[in-house]
Amino acid sequence: MKRVFLIVLDSFGIGEMEDAASYGDYNVNTIRSVSSSSFFNMPNMGKLGLFEIDGVTLDEQHCRGNCCPEALTEHTGKTAGAMQGVVARMKETSAGKDTTIGHWEIAGIHSPKPLPTYPEGFPQSIIDAFCEKTGRGVLCNLPYSGTKVIADYGAEHVRSGDLIVYTSADSVFQIAAHEEIVPVEQLYEYCRIARELLQGEHGVGRVIARPFIGENGNYTRTSRRHDFSITPPATTMLDQLKEHGKAVIAVGKITDIFAGRGITESVYTGGNTEGIARTLEYMDKDFEGLCFINLVDYDMLYGHRRDIDGYAKALAEFDAKLPEIMKKLRQDDLLMITADHGCDPAYTATTDHTREYTPFIMYGEKLRSANLGTRSSFADIGATVLDYFDIRPEFAGESML
Repeated sequence: MKRVFLIVLDSFGIGEMEDAASYGDYNVNTIRSVSSSSFFNMPNMGKLGLFEIDGVTLDEQHCRGNCCPEALTEHTGKTAGAMQGVVARMKETSAGKDTTIGHWEIAGIHSPKPLPTYPEGFPQSIIDAFCEKTGRGVLCNLPYSGTKVIADYGAEHVRSGDLIVYTSADSVFQIAAHEEIVPVEQLYEYCRIARELLQGEHGVGRVIARPFIGENGNYTRTSRRHDFSITPPATTMLDQLKEHGKAVIAVGKITDIFAGRGITESVYTGGNTEGIARTLEYMDKDFEGLCFINLVDYDMLYGHRRDIDGYAKALAEFDAKLPEIMKKLRQDDLLMITADHGCDPAYTATTDHTREYTPFIMYGEKLRSANLGTRSSFADIGATVLDYFDIRPEFAGESML
């Protein structure tokens, strides 16, 4: 049985793309920024070839401020001639820098237009229709930090029962509600209503349920977030794998990103630690096909919150588990590690994602190490997965096998 384990380190960019300025991003580089932390420690990814990828640079003061060769080897595993994996730098051809667009391109969809965003809030016609269908009023309707919006509007929401609707620099319609005022399943239903309304011109990438708990002055978001994504507009590698009788197992928010399409089995996770644990469990199971994993904490907890040390610690946690993951690989298994966009935690101009190249690392017992340079599209990943199962992709993409 052939199996592919495709792990997305959400937002782990490796340097700005040539068109980054047109997205408002200047001198952004997630890996360089994170490597400035004393907690940066990725020797196992380094052995696979992460630091051999085109354009990868580290902060001059990385490795606890000690840039001597010994420290470089200790914290990155970088040793000349010792690369164990197949590596490449991935270029995004789609217009956008968000989670949905990035994952869609990995799976073969080129998006010539970015998904709509609402820097001044959603049109009143959308809000009116939403209120009519839910029977509740709306608070905020502006771009907002997810933690700040419940601090600023939580008390009024609890008093009135009106829903907190907000957005961000991403293409999202987010609904926050206290779990004691709006039960979580009811909040999900409100999100489904919003999803039906937000189509066509206003077809945002995701409608997101943001439940929270607590008292005024101490509100906290819970882990029962749920994303309701727009349906992919074209055939993806997931669709093709399923059509050919292969398993498509989604770990984390993958099933939400693809609106459940092309998925044969899925499990939600509460963060990176659980995502890695579920991945290890699936590695012990018999199936033929793809296990597609999203590890979201880099983006959600550390990139957007500009937490350099937290980001570095999370990367180190994954790196420390990598030998266990590799040990569980069977003879015909492939391990792929990549990202969907950047989110430079040192970039202070915005808390948005950043337009960056992403890394690609592939490892398997039968593969020879190689540096494939810079690829023209994330879609080469999807084409590679399909090629491994002898399936011809129905989209533009070149196999890296």
